[in-house]
Order: sequence, then C-alpha cells, then structure tokens
Amino acid sequence: MPAMSPKPIEQTVLVGPADAVDPKPHDAVRMAATLVSAAIIICALYFGRDVLIPLACAFLISFALHPLVSWLVRVGLPRIGAVIVVMTMILVLIGGLVVVLGAQLRSLSEELPTYQSTIRAKIDDMRGQFKVPAVLDDPMGAVEEDPKSEPAATADAPQRVEVVPRSKEPIEMASEWLAPSLQPLAMAGIVFVFVFLALLDRSDLRDRLLRLLGGNLHRSTDALEEAGTRISKYLLMQVIVNVSYGVPMAIGLWVIGVPGAMLWGAVAAIMRFVPYVGPLISAVFPIGLAFAVDPGWSMVLWTIALILVLELISNNIVEPVLYGTSTGLSAMSLIAAATFWTALWGPVGLILSTPLTVCLLVLGKNVPQLRFLDTILGSMPALDTPTRIYQRLIADDADEAIDIATTEIETSSVKEFYNDVGIPVLRLASEDHLRHATPEHRLRVANGLEELLDEVREEFPPDGDPIVHTRILCVGGKWEMDTVAAEMLAHALELEGLPASARAASTLGTSNLADLELSKGEIVCLSYFSANPIVPARQLCRRLRRKWPEVQIVLALWDAPAELLEGDTLRDLGVREIVTSIDEAIGRLHRMAAPEEAEAAHVAEPPENEAERVAALRATGVLSGDAKEGLDAIAIRAADVFNVDLAVISAIDASEEFIVGQSRKLPGDTRAECGGMLVIPREDAVCDHVVSGGDTLVVADTDRDPRFADNPTLKMWNARFYAGAPLRTADGVVFGAMCILDKEPRTLDEQELKVLATMAADVVAEITGDDVGGDGAEAAEPKDPTATVGQPVPE
Repeated sequence: MPAMSPKPIEQTVLVGPADAVDPKPHDAVRMAATLVSAAIIICALYFGRDVLIPLACAFLISFALHPLVSWLVRVGLPRIGAVIVVMTMILVLIGGLVVVLGAQLRSLSEELPTYQSTIRAKIDDMRGQFKVPAVLDDPMGAVEEDPKSEPAATADAPQRVEVVPRSKEPIEMASEWLAPSLQPLAMAGIVFVFVFLALLDRSDLRDRLLRLLGGNLHRSTDALEEAGTRISKYLLMQVIVNVSYGVPMAIGLWVIGVPGAMLWGAVAAIMRFVPYVGPLISAVFPIGLAFAVDPGWSMVLWTIALILVLELISNNIVEPVLYGTSTGLSAMSLIAAATFWTALWGPVGLILSTPLTVCLLVLGKNVPQLRFLDTILGSMPALDTPTRIYQRLIADDADEAIDIATTEIETSSVKEFYNDVGIPVLRLASEDHLRHATPEHRLRVANGLEELLDEVREEFPPDGDPIVHTRILCVGGKWEMDTVAAEMLAHALELEGLPASARAASTLGTSNLADLELSKGEIVCLSYFSANPIVPARQLCRRLRRKWPEVQIVLALWDAPAELLEGDTLRDLGVREIVTSIDEAIGRLHRMAAPEEAEAAHVAEPPENEAERVAALRATGVLSGDAKEGLDAIAIRAADVFNVDLAVISAIDASEEFIVGQSRKLPGDTRAECGGMLVIPREDAVCDHVVSGGDTLVVADTDRDPRFADNPTLKMWNARFYAGAPLRTADGVVFGAMCILDKEPRTLDEQELKVLATMAADVVAEITGDDVGGDGAEAAEPKDPTATVGQPVPE
C-alpha cells in the first residue's frame, strides 16, 4: 500500500485592524505628489506676485463694490452705466480725500520747524531728570569732530580732492522724481482696469470659475456664493470698523489740540486695513506730534489715553458685534495666514491675508479633495463634544473630560448631556473596544467614565420627592459600557422625578438574579450596546419572566441597527417597550409608570396670547378656503423642494386644526363650508406644538418620540418624519405651521431649516399680504433642544 503523503497543516493568520496594516505604496506616492504640488503652487505665488497681486486686489475690491452696482442695476441703470457711476464715485472720493489730506500735510510740514525748540527743551528736561548722557541733547553733534582738533595741513601733506558731480539735466531730475512713483501708479492703474472689467463682466467671470471648479455644479455654485458673501461682508464690516475708529480719533485729537487731527484720523482708519501692525504704526504719528507740540506732557498723555480707549472699544465691542462669524476663520489660522501671505507678497500680502484665506476655507468646505483646509483654517471645533471627551479619557485626562462635561451641562441640562453626549461617548468606546483599544486604553476609559459619572451625580443630585412610586431598575445587559449607560439613565430618571436605580451587568448572573428583589408592577430596563443583542436579551427576558411574571421589561438598545428595531423579532421576547435614546426612555418609562400624568405632559400648552392669536387667525380670512389654491401651490413646491412625501400648511384655531394647504389629497374629515379643507381635532395636531413653542420643530423619527409615536394623524398619513416652521405674522403672532412629512426617518441640516423658514414666510405673505422677511434666521434653529429627537440642533 503506497505511503500517504502528510497532509499540510492549515495555518490561520490573524490580521489586526485595518489601520494597523502598513500603508500601501500608492499612499506614499499620493503624499509625495501632494507635497510637490503644494511646493509648485507656493513657488508660482511667489514668483508671479507682480501679476497676481493686482488681480487679487481687483477681485477683492470688486466683491466689495458689487452690492452697490447690483442695487443701481435694480434701480434701472444699465450695468455699464452702474459700473461707471460707482467707479466715478470711488475716484472722486479718493481724489477729494487726497486733496484734503494733502493740504493738511502741507500745513503741518510748514509748522514742523517751529517745534524744534519744544523737542530740545523736553530732551533737556529728560536728561536732567534721568541723568541721561548728553548724547541725547544733539545726537548729530555728539559724533561731529571739532574742526580745531584736526591736525594742521602741511606743505608736504596730500591735499584733499573733492569731486564735483555734473549738474543734471531737467529730464534726468524728473526721471529720478517720477521713477519711485511709477510702480505704485502702474499698480493702481492695473487694479482700476481689472476692477472695472470684473464688475462689468461678473457673470462671464462666474461662469468661467464654475467651469474651472468643475464637478458638482450645485457645490461649485454654493462655493462661489459663500465666498462672495463672506468676503463682501468682511470687507464691509472692515470699512465700518475702520471708520468707526478713525472718526472718533480725528474728533478726539481735534479736541486735545493735536495739529492735523483729520489727517491722523484718516491714517488710523486706513492703517487698520493692515492687520496687527497697522494700528501700532498709525499711533506713532499723533503721539510723536503731541510730544513735539506741547511744552508739557498733558497732550501726550491725553493722546495715549484716547488711543487706548478707542482700541479697547474697537477690539472688545465694535469688532465682535460687527464681525461675528463673517469669516469663519480661527484665531490661529488668521495669524498663520498673515505670516504666510506676508512672506510671499510682503505688506500687500498682509493686507490681503484674511480675504484670501477665506477663499481657501470655502474651497475646503466645498471641494472634497481640499477638505483638510476646512479642518486647518475653520473656526468650528475639529472634534465634536463626544469625541473630545472620549479622547480625554483615552489620554487618561479625566479632569479635562469632567470640565468639558460640566461646561456642556451648564449650557443645557444633565438629561440632554446624557442623551446627546454621554451615550455617543459610550458608543465610541464600544466600537473601539475590539478594533483599536489596548488593555491600557480600556482601563483608562473605564476609570475615567466612573470618575465622570461620580462627579456629575455629586454635582447634580435629584431634588424633591418622586412624582410616581413605581420603581425602575436599570441593569447593564452584558458588559461594562452597558452598565454605565444604565447608570446614566437611572440618574436622568431621578432628575425627572422617577424613582430609579442602577445595577451592574454581573447582577444578571444565575446566582445573583435573586438579589434584584423585584415586585409586581415594577419596571426593569435592560441596557445593551451590542449591535446584535437578540441572543443575550432573549435569555435574560425568559429568566426574568420565569421568576417575576408580572414585571414589565424594557429594552434600551443604544446601538442596534434600524432594521432590527423595525421588525417583530424583539417584540417576540415579551418586552413592553424598546427605546434607543435617553429622551425616548424617559418619555416611555414615564408613560408606563404614570400613564395619565405622562399623557397630560405631552399635550401642547396653549400660548399666553391664545385669544389674540385666534383672533388674528380669523381676521386673515384663511379659514374660509379662499386662499387654498395658492397655498396648495406652495405646499406642492415645498414637497418638491425637500423631496418629501407630503407637505401641509396648517392653521390652529381654538379647538381644531385646519389644513389650509396640502401637496396631495389626504384622508380625513373635510368641511364643505371651508372650501373642502381637512379638519383635525386640536389634541391630535402635531403642529400645535409649533404654535405652543413658537419655534421650529423637527422630529427625525416619530416612532422614537413618545409624544408622537401613537399620534392618530401621523399614523393615518403614514408619516415617520416631521418638521414644522411657525407661521408668524409681522406682529409676532404664530397662527399655524409650514410642515413637511415623509414616510422614512430623516434629518434637516441648517441650510434646509432656513429654507423651510423662508417658505413659511412666503405662506404668511400669501395669507396676510405682509412681507415678514424670508431669511429664516430666527426660526431656523429650534430654541427648545427637546424639540429635535435623534438629531443635534444646528449650530
């Protein structure tokens, strides 16, 4: 029998996390190509500065002048006429300013020789008081040699020969005088021509830039609009800030008595265009002149005090109020940009550094390949709050994590902190537990979370007696993160007046299960961070049911996939409720412990001006149905704009909700005397919460919000998502809402919230005929953070 060859032994190769694998060769090539490209761009900026500086100046000036040109075009002037008018105005303004300031400068230069005696007297006084050497008395005289001390010339000594230069021709003298001024004049001329052309052919230039940016036309258009808006606003605010500094400076110097007050006020306003060093340079001239004019020291001291006061007011009051977030740049990026552009283009680069960096920031926000620029230059935090706290825990810096948590709680509440920050921190820890974390990191996170929770519980203890008597036991389902989440939930419940306690995951062991000591009607909330908690949850539920049949069980699944929540798999376990967030858990547990009280708490309270609001609604006449056709058109447009299943416009009367506009036919009771409008009882109206609060309401998933999970109107319309912006009249009265609804859960970003508020303003204009503004700035952000479920409020 032939011998059998040995069977090869199979080996299992364990591969670590994806990020632990050595980088691929093409990654290094891409990095090298990026560095080479950056070096080429920087060299091109440096060696091409003679051409690029005029272009940059021209385009930035055109950004500032474009709003004025557009206004003249809207008035009725042709575009070329509007551009000529604006450029003529600018030239006349600059020319007049040069004439006035030139006259002051000439007058001041004529008076300067008369100040020499004052300067000499002050130097003598300083030398006498501080015993300064006589070198300060006459600096030039201290280095001059005494002619008598020179040795007498002898007959044999060489004679000094003086070369007398040839007298210059008038043309040569004129060339020497004009040469230094030709380059600035040529630069100004080039800038003037480019500004004229940029204003005249703005549409063509915009089209060419869009073609150069390529890619997504929507994204490129948004990038150009954002860059233009930010730069225009920044330049306008810069002019206002500088004028608000220069005018008081001129008036103050005139009151003090410093000669050429108007000149120094204009210099101060102009020099503030130069970041950082400009104000210092502009302060030297009036202080030096006050030193030369006044024999005493009062004028100098008053001048210094004036400059300090104006700087403090401008830097701490005027600039923060006017600038706000017009640039979106961080303080560090502003300083780095000023250094970079000054090194490339000199003083002009320093002046242009902020607008140019704004352009780079906008490119970083809208071009995926340049997203790193947004991270480097932007003023928005690079890490969100949960990631910051988690990183501090990894770094074994629990104290800073506690400081961040305390600051977050002070701006909101403990419940909102647990819901919006605490659970996401635990989710990050759960995801990294097996993929990236080392044993040391896991220990740091566990210890840090324990310290953080102890600090929050000690700092914010529950006050007052419980509002119900049903005990709620929050138990970690499997491991430590489950237990921490249970402790967070128990603390949040206690703060809401619900008696609760937390137990560790080890409590659910076979030998420890009896220690729970549950009784009839009590609630057990099992906390899980597992993405597939079916197997452990089924076992625990069976054991709990077997030992305490009448105990109510709730599953808190903090990280379960949506398809698992929507199926019947978990419902077959015999649980009463399934929750996915702290807010939802509090709402559902409150309803289980005290149904009547929870139901009353979920009803929207009428606003304080209820009678005035109802009277204002009926005065519009919209309930007659006459405006329904126009409002239906707006609703259809809203459904199309937001790409949702349904859009409705509602008006809340004293006891009923009227659907005054809708994008499609809806089931429900209609009323013939109102033009066939759909009428809903007010207690079933989701929009009543918008009217009650007066703010935009966004519910990302109505099934996960206890207030709306059983709402009959939403179920009848098969809606899982709701967003409503208030219909607010010019008098501030809210009588209804502009609403969009969808079959699937979704979210809205900040820009979409503003669009919704704009369409709400269009509805009010259609109903009342009043223009209440369409920017949506006030209504874009929900003021009540609890109004948004499962979605952070845009900042």
